Amino acid sequence: MQLLQPIEINGMKVSNRVVVPAMVTRLSGEDGHVNQDIIDRYVRYAKGEIGLIVVEAMAIHKSKSGPLLRISDEDYVPGLTDLVSRIHDSSDSKVVPQIIHFLKVARSGWRQTLDMLSLEDIELIVEQFGDAVARARAAGFDGAELHSAHAYTLASFLSRANPRTDEYSGRTLVGRLTMIGRVMENVRKKVGTDFPVGVRYVADEYIKDGYTIGDAKLIGLRLAQLGFDYLSLSVGGKFEDAIHKQGEVPYPYTGYSGDRCMPGDWYPPALHAHLGGEIKAFVNEKGYDVPVMVAGKISDPDIAERLVADGVVDMVAIARGLLADPDWVKKVKADRRDHIIQCDYCNWCKILDGTHQKVRCTIWPKDALQAPEYALSNEVPAWPEAGAGLKGEYADGAVTLSWNAAVGSIAGYDIYRAEDSGDIKQTKAVKARRWNDRTVMAGVKYRYYVRARDESGHPSAPSDSVIVEPRMAPPQFA
Repeated sequence: MQLLQPIEINGMKVSNRVVVPAMVTRLSGEDGHVNQDIIDRYVRYAKGEIGLIVVEAMAIHKSKSGPLLRISDEDYVPGLTDLVSRIHDSSDSKVVPQIIHFLKVARSGWRQTLDMLSLEDIELIVEQFGDAVARARAAGFDGAELHSAHAYTLASFLSRANPRTDEYSGRTLVGRLTMIGRVMENVRKKVGTDFPVGVRYVADEYIKDGYTIGDAKLIGLRLAQLGFDYLSLSVGGKFEDAIHKQGEVPYPYTGYSGDRCMPGDWYPPALHAHLGGEIKAFVNEKGYDVPVMVAGKISDPDIAERLVADGVVDMVAIARGLLADPDWVKKVKADRRDHIIQCDYCNWCKILDGTHQKVRCTIWPKDALQAPEYALSNEVPAWPEAGAGLKGEYADGAVTLSWNAAVGSIAGYDIYRAEDSGDIKQTKAVKARRWNDRTVMAGVKYRYYVRARDESGHPSAPSDSVIVEPRMAPPQFA
């Protein structure tokens, strides 16, 4: 598989094309130091043989933001050094930190904007980014990633909503790119050109009057010209359309742009991949061979392989899918795809992040703080002698499925659905033995089956199938 082939990024030899992008865990304390829970989370990814691990955003300054990692002074370096050492001791995964600056927000809904920054403030931020990347190198990281996406400071300079009118003006694309250029210049001055430095930015802001793919291609070109070693693409996640709840700090993933950033189960898979493809093709045409990676519901191995093999992108970033199953790569390597614990995109992890609670996955065992370890076993879940007894009934616009308990150590059940004669695909992961499918329509024939699974993802055989054909109620005439 091309997905499992190595790639070199400015001397950093990455063993495969799978990336776990930065995903805030809320596992650190308010002090921002590395603790055992943080180490356990990232070592767990490393044991899954993921090519590149991007450690969650860590701040270059000391503004309050709940439990968030920090890299704002030398006191944080020993803990980060220990984290890197533990990851490197666990596998050949490469690891980089995502480095972030954010503007202030308040529970009242007030937020600091770029035009409130003085030139002195901007100079300080430029220096803080350079110093933070230097600390990352001192801690032993394989590279670093600058966070220029979503609602945060560098992304706000790039945005078409940038309100400044000086040299950092939002009225021209060149003005919007000035800040990231100055930051990268300072970074290179402090760590040299032989240390891999990537950048994450958005391919489409998905806000009213925000930039779209046209600007994103030009931004990608300038980032390549500035010497960034890879481009990591996301979308949306902006404050401009965030829904503010009284008494709570605004969360930039609550509006439509947040939906697009972390698309739920109702969105199609790999929905942003074409944006990455356009940016990669444009940058390559201009003579820059910088690797491009893209995120957004890419947890199906066949889709991931096709994106890389067809040259759409160079690497795939899988956040929620690798949170659900950090052994995704290991299982693909071993051709045990049916053992993968598939994310069902319920976005419970997103809700936990937004409320500053420790991020975990509903598919894991109850109260688990890390994903279970994967180990082959001959004791796999099975259906009782009487079978699964799967039943499906249509009423009030929904199909209700129910089935018998499987035998063995059962962590949950995966529900598969096909429409008419189409391919059957996993639709939902549940722990109960009952589920309502509220996305059905008269005129379509649905086929379902269920598989039980244990904590490691070992599946049972498929249950018997059930076919349900919703009928339209006859029209009522007066």
